[in-house]
Amino acid sequence: MRILVVEDEIKAAEYLQQGLIECGYTVDCVSDGLDGFHLALQNDYDIVLLDVNLPTMDGWEVLELIRRRKQTRVIMLTANGRLEQKVRGLESGADDYMVKPFQFPELLARIRTLLRRGEAVALPSNLRVADLELDPGRHRAYRSGQRIDLTSKEFALLHLLMRRTGEVLTRTEITALVWDI
Repeated sequence: MRILVVEDEIKAAEYLQQGLIECGYTVDCVSDGLDGFHLALQNDYDIVLLDVNLPTMDGWEVLELIRRRKQTRVIMLTANGRLEQKVRGLESGADDYMVKPFQFPELLARIRTLLRRGEAVALPSNLRVADLELDPGRHRAYRSGQRIDLTSKEFALLHLLMRRTGEVLTRTEITALVWDI
Protein backbone atom coordinates (compact mmCIF):
# COMPACT_ATOMS: atom_id res chain seq x y z
CA MET A 1 0.00 0.00 0.00
CA ARG A 2 1.31 3.40 -0.96
CA ILE A 3 0.77 6.55 1.10
CA LEU A 4 1.61 10.17 0.33
CA VAL A 5 2.30 12.43 3.33
CA VAL A 6 1.95 16.16 2.61
CA GLU A 7 3.18 17.83 5.80
CA ASP A 8 5.33 20.95 6.19
CA GLU A 9 6.44 20.24 9.77
CA ILE A 10 9.59 18.20 9.20
CA LYS A 11 9.53 16.37 12.57
CA ALA A 12 5.87 15.40 12.14
CA ALA A 13 6.51 14.21 8.58
CA GLU A 14 9.50 12.12 9.68
CA TYR A 15 7.48 10.59 12.54
CA LEU A 16 4.64 9.67 10.19
CA GLN A 17 6.99 8.31 7.53
CA GLN A 18 8.96 6.15 9.98
CA GLY A 19 5.87 4.74 11.66
CA LEU A 20 4.11 3.95 8.38
CA ILE A 21 7.21 2.32 6.88
CA GLU A 22 7.57 0.15 9.99
CA CYS A 23 3.97 -0.95 9.43
CA GLY A 24 4.72 -2.05 5.89
CA TYR A 25 3.51 0.92 3.88
CA THR A 26 5.45 2.57 1.06
CA VAL A 27 5.61 6.27 1.90
CA ASP A 28 6.45 9.40 -0.06
CA CYS A 29 6.76 12.71 1.81
CA VAL A 30 6.63 16.29 0.59
CA SER A 31 6.45 19.52 2.58
CA ASP A 32 4.78 21.70 -0.02
CA GLY A 33 1.18 21.78 -1.25
CA LEU A 34 2.03 22.16 -4.93
CA ASP A 35 4.50 19.25 -4.82
CA GLY A 36 1.90 17.17 -3.00
CA PHE A 37 -0.70 17.91 -5.64
CA HIS A 38 1.66 16.96 -8.49
CA LEU A 39 2.73 13.71 -6.80
CA ALA A 40 -0.90 12.81 -6.05
CA LEU A 41 -1.75 13.20 -9.74
CA GLN A 42 1.34 11.44 -11.11
CA ASN A 43 1.17 8.38 -8.83
CA ASP A 44 -1.48 5.97 -7.65
CA TYR A 45 -1.59 6.39 -3.89
CA ASP A 46 -3.94 4.40 -1.71
CA ILE A 47 -4.17 7.28 0.76
CA VAL A 48 -2.98 10.89 1.00
CA LEU A 49 -2.34 12.32 4.48
CA LEU A 50 -2.81 16.04 3.93
CA ASP A 51 -1.99 18.94 6.25
CA VAL A 52 -4.00 22.14 5.78
CA ASN A 53 -1.37 24.82 6.41
CA LEU A 54 1.16 24.28 3.62
CA PRO A 55 3.46 26.55 1.64
CA THR A 56 2.68 27.45 -2.02
CA MET A 57 -0.79 25.84 -1.96
CA ASP A 58 -2.87 25.14 1.14
CA GLY A 59 -4.41 21.76 1.89
CA TRP A 60 -7.92 22.92 0.99
CA GLU A 61 -6.84 23.79 -2.53
CA VAL A 62 -4.84 20.57 -2.86
CA LEU A 63 -7.89 18.58 -1.76
CA GLU A 64 -10.15 20.39 -4.22
CA LEU A 65 -7.77 19.82 -7.13
CA ILE A 66 -7.25 16.15 -6.26
CA ARG A 67 -11.02 15.62 -6.06
CA ARG A 68 -11.52 17.10 -9.52
CA ARG A 69 -9.23 14.47 -11.04
CA LYS A 70 -9.00 11.41 -8.77
CA GLN A 71 -10.80 9.43 -6.11
CA THR A 72 -7.74 8.84 -3.94
CA ARG A 73 -8.67 8.58 -0.26
CA VAL A 74 -7.59 11.67 1.72
CA ILE A 75 -7.20 12.10 5.47
CA MET A 76 -6.81 15.72 6.56
CA LEU A 77 -4.31 16.17 9.40
CA THR A 78 -4.46 19.60 11.02
CA ALA A 79 -4.12 21.44 14.30
CA ASN A 80 -7.42 23.21 13.65
CA GLY A 81 -10.06 21.25 15.50
CA ARG A 82 -12.95 23.70 15.19
CA LEU A 83 -16.21 22.11 14.13
CA GLU A 84 -16.54 24.38 11.08
CA GLN A 85 -13.14 23.25 9.81
CA LYS A 86 -13.94 19.57 10.30
CA VAL A 87 -17.22 19.98 8.43
CA ARG A 88 -15.49 21.95 5.68
CA GLY A 89 -12.89 19.21 5.25
CA LEU A 90 -15.40 16.39 5.07
CA GLU A 91 -17.79 18.27 2.80
CA SER A 92 -14.90 19.26 0.52
CA GLY A 93 -14.20 15.61 -0.14
CA ALA A 94 -11.85 14.46 2.61
CA ASP A 95 -12.54 10.89 3.68
CA ASP A 96 -11.49 11.62 7.26
CA TYR A 97 -10.25 14.51 9.39
CA MET A 98 -7.84 14.16 12.32
CA VAL A 99 -6.85 16.91 14.72
CA LYS A 100 -3.22 17.21 15.82
CA PRO A 101 -1.89 16.03 18.13
CA PHE A 102 -3.23 12.53 17.58
CA GLN A 103 -2.17 9.04 18.62
CA PHE A 104 -0.41 7.05 15.90
CA PRO A 105 -2.42 3.83 16.57
CA GLU A 106 -5.62 5.79 15.89
CA LEU A 107 -4.23 7.04 12.57
CA LEU A 108 -3.30 3.45 11.63
CA ALA A 109 -6.81 2.27 12.49
CA ARG A 110 -8.35 5.00 10.33
CA ILE A 111 -6.00 4.15 7.45
CA ARG A 112 -6.91 0.46 7.67
CA THR A 113 -10.61 1.33 7.80
CA LEU A 114 -10.37 3.44 4.65
CA LEU A 115 -8.37 0.75 2.88
CA ARG A 116 -10.96 -1.89 3.79
CA ARG A 117 -13.76 0.24 2.34
CA GLY A 118 -11.97 0.31 -0.98
CA GLU A 119 -11.26 -3.39 -1.25
CA ALA A 120 -13.02 -5.42 -3.89
CA VAL A 121 -15.69 -7.85 -2.76
CA ALA A 122 -14.20 -10.76 -4.64
CA LEU A 123 -12.80 -13.48 -2.45
CA PRO A 124 -9.02 -13.52 -2.33
CA SER A 125 -7.26 -16.40 -4.02
CA ASN A 126 -5.57 -19.15 -2.04
CA LEU A 127 -1.98 -18.67 -0.98
CA ARG A 128 0.58 -21.50 -1.24
CA VAL A 129 4.03 -21.84 0.27
CA ALA A 130 5.58 -25.32 -0.07
CA ASP A 131 2.92 -27.76 1.21
CA LEU A 132 1.09 -25.07 3.17
CA GLU A 133 -2.12 -23.66 1.68
CA LEU A 134 -4.21 -20.80 3.01
CA ASP A 135 -7.78 -20.05 1.93
CA PRO A 136 -8.47 -16.48 3.13
CA GLY A 137 -12.03 -16.50 1.79
CA ARG A 138 -13.04 -19.45 3.96
CA HIS A 139 -10.57 -18.68 6.74
CA ARG A 140 -8.95 -22.13 6.51
CA ALA A 141 -5.41 -23.47 6.44
CA TYR A 142 -4.13 -26.80 5.09
CA ARG A 143 -0.81 -28.62 5.31
CA SER A 144 -0.28 -31.46 2.83
CA GLY A 145 -4.02 -31.37 2.19
CA GLN A 146 -4.93 -31.80 5.87
CA ARG A 147 -6.91 -29.00 7.50
CA ILE A 148 -5.19 -27.17 10.35
CA ASP A 149 -7.28 -25.58 13.11
CA LEU A 150 -5.99 -22.10 13.92
CA THR A 151 -7.16 -19.32 16.21
CA SER A 152 -8.05 -16.05 14.49
CA LYS A 153 -4.72 -14.46 15.51
CA GLU A 154 -2.75 -17.51 14.35
CA PHE A 155 -4.59 -17.33 11.03
CA ALA A 156 -3.91 -13.59 10.72
CA LEU A 157 -0.21 -14.12 11.47
CA LEU A 158 0.08 -16.98 8.97
CA HIS A 159 -1.81 -14.95 6.36
CA LEU A 160 0.57 -12.00 6.85
CA LEU A 161 3.68 -14.19 6.60
CA MET A 162 2.42 -16.00 3.50
CA ARG A 163 1.47 -12.74 1.76
CA ARG A 164 4.90 -11.32 2.53
CA THR A 165 6.96 -14.46 1.80
CA GLY A 166 10.64 -13.66 1.48
CA GLU A 167 10.34 -10.29 3.23
CA VAL A 168 11.81 -9.38 6.59
CA LEU A 169 9.10 -8.07 8.91
CA THR A 170 9.84 -6.07 12.05
CA ARG A 171 8.25 -6.93 15.37
CA THR A 172 6.50 -3.54 15.29
CA GLU A 173 5.09 -4.25 11.86
CA ILE A 174 3.82 -7.72 12.82
CA THR A 175 2.31 -6.39 16.04
CA ALA A 176 0.54 -3.55 14.23
CA LEU A 177 -0.76 -5.68 11.37
CA VAL A 178 -1.85 -8.75 13.35
CA TRP A 179 -2.73 -7.39 16.79
CA ASP A 180 -3.75 -3.88 15.68
CA ILE A 181 -1.52 -2.30 18.31
